Amino acid sequence: MKILVCISKTPDTTAKIAFTEGNTKFDENGVQWIINPYDEWYALVKAIELKEKDASTIIHLVTVGLADAEPIIRKALALGGDEAIRVNSNSNDSFYVAKQIATIAKEGSYELIFTGKETIDYNSASIGSMLSAILDFPFVSLANQLDLNGNTATVRREIEGGEETCEVNLPLVISCQKGMAEQRIPNMRGIMAARTKPLKVVEPIETIARTSIKKFESPLAKSGVKLVDPTNMDELVKLLKEEAKVI
Repeated sequence: MKILVCISKTPDTTAKIAFTEGNTKFDENGVQWIINPYDEWYALVKAIELKEKDASTIIHLVTVGLADAEPIIRKALALGGDEAIRVNSNSNDSFYVAKQIATIAKEGSYELIFTGKETIDYNSASIGSMLSAILDFPFVSLANQLDLNGNTATVRREIEGGEETCEVNLPLVISCQKGMAEQRIPNMRGIMAARTKPLKVVEPIETIARTSIKKFESPLAKSGVKLVDPTNMDELVKLLKEEAKVI
């Protein structure tokens, strides 16, 4: 089986977020970059678990990014990827990114394509569905459990108010979330091996981006908390009506 795992570079969750050039660009100064957690902890680790059950499984990684993404690619290789492909481009447009990954997927004839449910920077959760549409593959989103039996995948996913179990034939695109696998840490052997694993750089295909970012805005600063004596209901009602404007 050949598995393609989509990974992306995101700021560490503790990074201080700021913008430059009139709030049109993200300020990368001093930012620590990591593998997007949903891609690493659930998509990649699930692929590794499948390989542990079947040693003939091949895991390829793909990312759309510039050379500064290579450290996180090497970490993903250290965790257990066999080789990686970096599309030499940088775009915030989901369609553009999906189109580049779909081209790699077509050339590689993969049976399973894993993505994280979303990235923690833009939270668009759109790459998986776009990939499935471009490739004409079935798509299961928000998956938290996967079992394979030959060419059939049994996938459990969250739905509003409960869970749903689907049976789907491969090839298949799955977006993974908590529950799909358990987080792992690279060991020294994996780190050493990652240095020599293939990392292929390819140029992007010509694609017109469908969206562009005009401006970033930080959330409004939170106001202070006002404590109201529980016996003073009139004051509480007044604050809820005149300041909070919720009644």
